Amino acid sequence: MAKQNIFDNEVFFDGYKKLREREVNANNLFELPTLHALLPDLKGKKILDLGCGFGEHCIEYINAGAESVVGVDISEKMLDIARKENSDPKITYLHMPMEDIGQIEGKFDLVISSLAFHYVEDFAGVVGNVYRLMNDDGIFLFSQEHPFSTCHSGGDRWTRDENGRKIHLNLMYYGREVETDNTWFVDNVKRYHRMFSTIVNTLADTGFVIEKMVEPLPDDELLAKYPEYYDLFFKPDFLFVRSRKK
Repeated sequence: MAKQNIFDNEVFFDGYKKLREREVNANNLFELPTLHALLPDLKGKKILDLGCGFGEHCIEYINAGAESVVGVDISEKMLDIARKENSDPKITYLHMPMEDIGQIEGKFDLVISSLAFHYVEDFAGVVGNVYRLMNDDGIFLFSQEHPFSTCHSGGDRWTRDENGRKIHLNLMYYGREVETDNTWFVDNVKRYHRMFSTIVNTLADTGFVIEKMVEPLPDDELLAKYPEYYDLFFKPDFLFVRSRKK
């Protein structure tokens, strides 16, 4: 079965690239700072980056002292930019879906994935391959869209008062783990919803020890500058999980 490769859709790719180029976005304000806070010391580490995108993280890891980085992405458009803008002799970029990483040779001390797993249908299969690719005591760190977001498949996400102010989140079918079609720049963007228990139990059953889970929220200083992010107290955008191979 062909794997989803929405990032090579021209309209989607252009829309996504413009979004990431904006200085103020949820990735810059919440996802990246949380990811950096959860990273271990990278000196001498062999790293695998799943869904590496433009390669910005890969070059950061090398600059922080990593011995080598392998970046994997299904999007040739993303990797074209990665190779042009974020290349280094210590970085290898591989064009493949995450579901195929079992083909990769070698072992890694750290496997990282930033906001990609909600596009992957076979989560358990990828987690199993990650475990086999890791050295003992290695760290597996990933972020994904929050499960309260991935369960949403249509209709208004919010209930509002007469002035249009959001008063609570409409949460529906959280317990149905299904593929959903979403509109984001284009129609029919496929995401896969999994409950918290499925995410945690899949990691534990594979052999990982959960070290930390984080759902980033704004502090008072950030809210003073960007009050629109008060919404995150209703529903965080992201979920982070850091685990370790026994």
